[in-house]
Amino acid sequence: MEKAEIEGLWTHIHWLSVLEEQGTYTAAATRLGVSKSAVSQRISDLEKATGTRLVTRTTRSVRLTDAGQSLTREVRSAYAHIARSFSSVRDSAGEIRGLVRLTAPVAFARQQLVPHLSAFLQLYPQVRIQLDVSDALSSLAAEGYDLAVRHGFQVPETHVAWKLCDTTSVLVATREYLQRHGEPREPGDLTAHNCLFYPRGSDQPAWTFERNAERLTVPIAGSFATNNSEALRDSALNHLGIALLPDFSAHAALANGTLVQVLKGWTLKGVFADEIYLIRPYSPHVPKSVSTLVGYLKSRLSAGFRFVG
Repeated sequence: MEKAEIEGLWTHIHWLSVLEEQGTYTAAATRLGVSKSAVSQRISDLEKATGTRLVTRTTRSVRLTDAGQSLTREVRSAYAHIARSFSSVRDSAGEIRGLVRLTAPVAFARQQLVPHLSAFLQLYPQVRIQLDVSDALSSLAAEGYDLAVRHGFQVPETHVAWKLCDTTSVLVATREYLQRHGEPREPGDLTAHNCLFYPRGSDQPAWTFERNAERLTVPIAGSFATNNSEALRDSALNHLGIALLPDFSAHAALANGTLVQVLKGWTLKGVFADEIYLIRPYSPHVPKSVSTLVGYLKSRLSAGFRFVG
């Protein structure tokens, strides 16, 4: 194949990589801002040019063949370099604009992040944000994310990290539940209560408490466990029991009085991390839209979510 012919297929290869990333022709077309038929035609032309099948279809999605994956793998870093170079040149003009792809845990995104993103976009109308709400730990570079919110105990060494805020864990229940079942005065009293908890493997669930130099680990049991803090909060609001939540999930309900804090004098350890970070894959150039969003979110969320009541 002549060099000129190969150069004419660069856009086709890029569209193939977007199709691989998005998983469907419809999603790829939306991402590229073109019609679904245009994407299909480009992929068909590319398959004719390479002489091999690059895509296989299922009833719900498409996936690349080994040949297709080999082709996109070889060019992905080149396209990423082009994108960084373009962003650098555009940023030098001074206007804050462009697409920021962000992923964040479900509960934090819904309860705390989205309102701030809406306000940010009103301040910077030339910026677009694509938010992927998921509790899965994505490979940021491989999946094309600019930023991720991480509520975890470790930050990957291969990433740049900005501390967003501190966070704590709290025990909460409704007044109605406590009136019916009594309020625990010490951690050991929890053995007589229906505890709503975040499951961690197959081990016997237990909560660890600290107060000054004292440290206690209390085995707990309850009728409901889930890996989503919103679901735990809602079950507590329905008077089901005492729930252990990150403070960002409990904050609004504590503020309006629908939930009250239990065992205030104790600090809970080991279930949820104590810090929330923004992270991004290391690169020599950070787009101005990304750095501006980082600064904005830090300024709005750095105080954390502690409730004094």
